Amino acid sequence: MSIRTRKSAAALAATAAIALFASACTGSSEGSAAADDPNAETTLTLWHGWSAPSEVKAMQDNVDRFMAAHKNIKVKVVGNMTDDKINQALRAGGPKAPDVVSSFSTTRVGSFCSSGAFTDLNPFLKKSKIDAAKVFHKPLLDYTQFEGNQCALPLLSDAYGLYYNKDAFKAAGIAAPPKTWSEFTEVAAKLTKPKGAGYEQLGFMPNYHGYETTISHYVPQWSPTYFDAEGKSNVARDPAFAKMLTYQKSLVDKLGGFKKLDRYRNTFGDEWGAKHPFHTGQVAMQLDGEWRLGMAKDAGVKFEIGTAPLPVADDQAADYGKGYLSGTIIGIASTSKKQNAAWELVKYMTTDTDAVVAFSNGIRNVPSTIEALKSPDLKHDPAFQTFIDIAQHPKSNTSPANVDAGTYHLTLQDVGFRYESGKVKDLQAALEKAATQIDTDIAKLK
Repeated sequence: MSIRTRKSAAALAATAAIALFASACTGSSEGSAAADDPNAETTLTLWHGWSAPSEVKAMQDNVDRFMAAHKNIKVKVVGNMTDDKINQALRAGGPKAPDVVSSFSTTRVGSFCSSGAFTDLNPFLKKSKIDAAKVFHKPLLDYTQFEGNQCALPLLSDAYGLYYNKDAFKAAGIAAPPKTWSEFTEVAAKLTKPKGAGYEQLGFMPNYHGYETTISHYVPQWSPTYFDAEGKSNVARDPAFAKMLTYQKSLVDKLGGFKKLDRYRNTFGDEWGAKHPFHTGQVAMQLDGEWRLGMAKDAGVKFEIGTAPLPVADDQAADYGKGYLSGTIIGIASTSKKQNAAWELVKYMTTDTDAVVAFSNGIRNVPSTIEALKSPDLKHDPAFQTFIDIAQHPKSNTSPANVDAGTYHLTLQDVGFRYESGKVKDLQAALEKAATQIDTDIAKLK
């Protein structure tokens, strides 16, 4: 588990605003220009965002293994680095700036690449004779590159699936987790126990302000295409978006309506604490990433936890098992004067199977390489296998990087907020307006 910046609307807004950084950055992204000797004695600075003691230790252990194999390279590791701090350092450059940067914000990859803040790693991959398409599954490459510029690589990944309370399922006479959304509606309703103006137990919290229940996490189960071949927003033309939004609104209505659900949501404990509503039994099912398993067990939940892929659209039942993929990224600062040495560190952390497996075991995130996903050395709870399988499913997908640093997610999410609450009556018109806004925002940054 990693307590990272999961994207609420407010957090995404702050991240998206950093897209303006693109016009101010003057760094070169030409990796082939690196002239330092990777065999010379040198010291690199690595910044990352992990802050929990176990996570910081896992990162340091990985770096220590690297230094043991590369005696000439020392690495200074600095944790708990926010996107704002990273942004400021990359703009300023100089001796205090990092050489290697790890970020949780996949939405920023488009701006990292287009601005030249991160070095294009294609020349380094070519020099090392690494075919990235044979090392990583396609969705991970989709969110670590922009317009052919592979300015980052995956450093572990996240897979989103369904958590469910097996005790609640047994009490309700439900034999197995639902595989389609129509089945999911029936199960969620059966698990819901009203109490006064609220609930004794809610089958599932569908509202977009609920933990992790964002459009970007829901819609992969409808296999969407966010942009067309010309780079124009596809949210009004691809029926996946309207179908997903319509389904979510029907689930909101089925389980009690937006206002009632939102009042109940306000009783939930912190997403990252022991009082998370899934931990406490307030909700019987939860959309979440692989980290939730470890957090729930650390919180000492009193029921047996089940994991499964999220349901799929009823007309895509054959694709059950897929899900949304995201993760941590790592890249080389274009201002670094030690890029060849930095590449040795990035290459080790992202493509060495033993390193990826050991880091996955320490952080409790999904391995990011094809070989590491199959490794017998993975040491995870059996329920974690669900997320390993989702990560390998051929129909699993992600949301693509763009120069707007994720603003298009905010625009689409706003449609969702207004539609679920009843403020939007004409969904198609709202999607068409959103598509125009997305195209306008992106055009301003190109």
